Amino acid sequence: MKIAVLKETDPLETRVSATPETVKKFISLGADMAVETDAGTAAGFSDAQYSEAGATVGDRAATLDGADAIFCVRGPDPDGLSGAKPGARLIGSLNPFGERERVDAYAKAGIEALAMEFMPRITRAQSMDILSSQSNLAGYKAVLDACAEYGRAFPMMMTAAGTVSAARCFVMGVGVAGLQAIATARRLGAQVSATDVRAATKEQIESLGAKPIFVEDVEGIEGEGTGGYATEMSEEYQKAQAELVSSHIAKQDVVITTALIPGKPAPRLISDAQITTMRPGSVIVDLAVEQGGNVEGAVAGEVVEKHGVKIVGHRNVPGRLAADASALFARNLYNFLSAFWDEEAKKPVLPEDDEIVQGVTLTRGGEVVNERLTAN
Repeated sequence: MKIAVLKETDPLETRVSATPETVKKFISLGADMAVETDAGTAAGFSDAQYSEAGATVGDRAATLDGADAIFCVRGPDPDGLSGAKPGARLIGSLNPFGERERVDAYAKAGIEALAMEFMPRITRAQSMDILSSQSNLAGYKAVLDACAEYGRAFPMMMTAAGTVSAARCFVMGVGVAGLQAIATARRLGAQVSATDVRAATKEQIESLGAKPIFVEDVEGIEGEGTGGYATEMSEEYQKAQAELVSSHIAKQDVVITTALIPGKPAPRLISDAQITTMRPGSVIVDLAVEQGGNVEGAVAGEVVEKHGVKIVGHRNVPGRLAADASALFARNLYNFLSAFWDEEAKKPVLPEDDEIVQGVTLTRGGEVVNERLTAN
């Protein structure tokens, strides 16, 4: 079996879908690894390192030639897969909802597309979950980005010249990214609070030493949908939450928003009016800016200032930690395929009736087969 590792074509994408570490692991299973020239350069992995690991390094045409599986971080343009054999599996983060036409083109080209972000959130798939591995780093980096823009110290400092108060940090959305943001802000000495629409996260917030900020006595605040993802809330809840957040946000120095709903625009959590209540010099980091943003006025790829408050809207936040993000992403892909590896055939066998395989498979036999896409 030949596995091709593509160089990302998006100029903002610094990650790579396989590292020298995972290349060695796949070769030990019996796979042939082909890596496109400079595929890992932006993440700090040289062509020489891939060659030393046992991979063949060459141009895209040679890399794709005869490949049974094609690894990517972001789904490539179908034209970029010219030369791939019919039935080859494309495996990576394919943005099925945002790039539906591209998914249709994969099907038409006979490519079997597997979207790793559709990985079911079940116990045996935890080590394969790219959303969790990348969000974890995004939550960490969001706090560091806030520190870089915030003109004061995070921890309380008692000095001969007087006391510096601890920064007050509010995390909105307590998924993987939010939990890591809480933990990181706490490690840096901030006074941390957090909120989420899922009532079950209250204990998680408290376990990290942060203060939970929750709407009480409102019907249907559980907010948890299939697979542990957040769902949209009722108007009653949204109104109550907005009132609570408005009073709390005015006292905060740093706010980090992480709320996303799969397949839909990011929910609006902070309005321009709420930003005006924050003191000048405060910072908001919007981790959902690429999906429309949680913060009114946030601009993807920019740090803007509104009413004296900086709003940070960096794109591809995991890619700002390219080496570690690539290492985790690559291990997710390895854990996925190795779990189905047939030692005798020296290739993965993916049963169509398996819960994981059903979850990630977008196209097969020239058709779009994933229920999350066909139902829309």
